[in-house]
Amino acid sequence: MYPVDRLPDKRQTRRSFEQAAGGYDQAAVLQREVGARLLQRLELMKIRPRRILELGCGTGASIPVLMQRYRTAEVVALDIAQAMLTQAARRGRWWRRPRCVCADAERLPFAAGRFDLVFSNLMLQWCVDIEAVFRELRRVLRPGGLLLFTSFGPDTLHELRTSWSQVDDYSHVNAFLDMHDVGDALVKTRFADPVMDVERLTLTYGDIGQLMRELKQIGAHNVTAGRPRGLTGKAHMQRLRQAYEQFRRDGVLPASYEIVNGHAWRAEDVASVSLDQVGRR
Repeated sequence: MYPVDRLPDKRQTRRSFEQAAGGYDQAAVLQREVGARLLQRLELMKIRPRRILELGCGTGASIPVLMQRYRTAEVVALDIAQAMLTQAARRGRWWRRPRCVCADAERLPFAAGRFDLVFSNLMLQWCVDIEAVFRELRRVLRPGGLLLFTSFGPDTLHELRTSWSQVDDYSHVNAFLDMHDVGDALVKTRFADPVMDVERLTLTYGDIGQLMRELKQIGAHNVTAGRPRGLTGKAHMQRLRQAYEQFRRDGVLPASYEIVNGHAWRAEDVASVSLDQVGRR
């Protein structure tokens, strides 16, 4: 689905979020807002889960709400970065903490049918093979279980991507899957009744340096395989600043985010029986 040079580098992704864990909560304004909206969507779902998996939990900002809403449910927090899990492990009360697991979403260390709900906020865009992730999620969900998630769409940070394209030909901005590609992946992996929609949010900044620092602080800077490997020179940065100025409105620079919202259900497995088998019976 991604061009080869736009695939996320998994080792770099892990390293970025390990380094960002300490200051993540101070900068993750967008992530908290999108997570709060996803929790509101969960209120509309008729589900009383006994076991919840938060996939890509980060520092665990959603965990207290999940625990309060589902007071008897076991909450498992999974992330690829151990430093993020160290922060998430402090969520909740001393008598009820999340169970934290450091693992790759493409190879989940859980038994089949373990969970009733998978909740994932702005994590799927960092996965190399989203179909592999969905296959794993379907495996660990019980029949009737719910997958609820957000991800970034391709128009995310389009101002930054356009500006970099006027500087050089490298991949400087992470690539994100279209809503329809994500929906197709759900269908291919046999999820039932997938529902997808898109929201658009915009953050504003005084200068591009503020945006770049924030992306680095939350671990969301460029982790594509085709990224430039050396330091960005002053001349390149000056050209980038000049290119980004075309987007300035009312004294501020915008950074656009396309938020892909989705949910789907883990349907019952239906055994197929041939007509020949029916005749023999």
